[in-house]
Amino acid sequence: MASQVFLHIGLPKTGTTYLQSVLWGSKRALTKDGYLLPGQGHREHLWAALELQDRPHLERRDPKAPGALARLVAAVQRHKGPAILSHEFMCGAGRDQAGQLIESLAPAEVHLVITARDTLGMLTAGWAEYVKNGGTKPLAEMRGERIGGQGEFGWRTWDLAGVLRRWARHVPPARVHVLPMPGPGAPRDQHWRNFAGVLGLDPDRYDAPDEPRNPALGVVQIELLRRVNPRLTAFHKPVDRGTWIRGYLAEKHLVRQAGERLGADDGQIAECRERADRAVAIIERRGYHVVGDVEALRVPRDLPPRPRPDAVSDTELLDAATTLVADLLADARRTGREGHPT
Repeated sequence: MASQVFLHIGLPKTGTTYLQSVLWGSKRALTKDGYLLPGQGHREHLWAALELQDRPHLERRDPKAPGALARLVAAVQRHKGPAILSHEFMCGAGRDQAGQLIESLAPAEVHLVITARDTLGMLTAGWAEYVKNGGTKPLAEMRGERIGGQGEFGWRTWDLAGVLRRWARHVPPARVHVLPMPGPGAPRDQHWRNFAGVLGLDPDRYDAPDEPRNPALGVVQIELLRRVNPRLTAFHKPVDRGTWIRGYLAEKHLVRQAGERLGADDGQIAECRERADRAVAIIERRGYHVVGDVEALRVPRDLPPRPRPDAVSDTELLDAATTLVADLLADARRTGREGHPT
């Protein structure tokens, strides 16, 4: 059985893609250092996170998806050194589900690793990610545990206090590690360095990319995508949404357009402040291990004015849409130079 298991359970939009890219890109180095990162790729950890939460019809994602959780746990049980499981959707698991997973890893010493950020940033970035995955609800309607029936989008996974209540009860406080995202002035690889330190890795032995893996869209561009999504009725499978809406439209084309960061309404800002204050109070009261500045989890009192998606004008949307059409046509010509349109 593994000596230690590091469960990196999220939260979403807290640099998880960046950290996971370092892990999966360094699997050989991890093995050389005695660490197990089980599975063939990050998708297996995604499937395991969904299976942990009893999501139905996993076979629609991939025929290999059912049973992913049991396979990863079995691999951990066979390993003699430290092991790492990492996916941000794990944080959506219920209290009993979390407890069952941790119990299944006994007698290993289980550590919870929770990357986090200020709650307002979580809301706006989480909504943008929801839209990039085909979502259609406006930001003003993003309230509740699950949005549009998708458990990974909503306060179920965005609320740090709720995640701590469900998960942290199953391990000693000293083994709950909260990693606030470093601020803008920090070194580019500081998040990786903090994460590696918790895992007991030498961060300099691993290649950490300089650029973020999940580039953000501007408020006009994300609102345009939200309005396009209802028309994309053929893209109903998760793999289609991820490949074409998120990957192709959003992260290949719309991200090229310069845009302003989006803002939320006053009511949502107030709610985010309350949720952040609750999370910080829990962390301080229970004595969890914090790597970084716990105050970075609070919503700043002085916020710069930022445009809300519902204030985007038709003129701005039209300008973004015409630019997108031109980019798509140029891309179509590049990919089909050997032939002609039919």
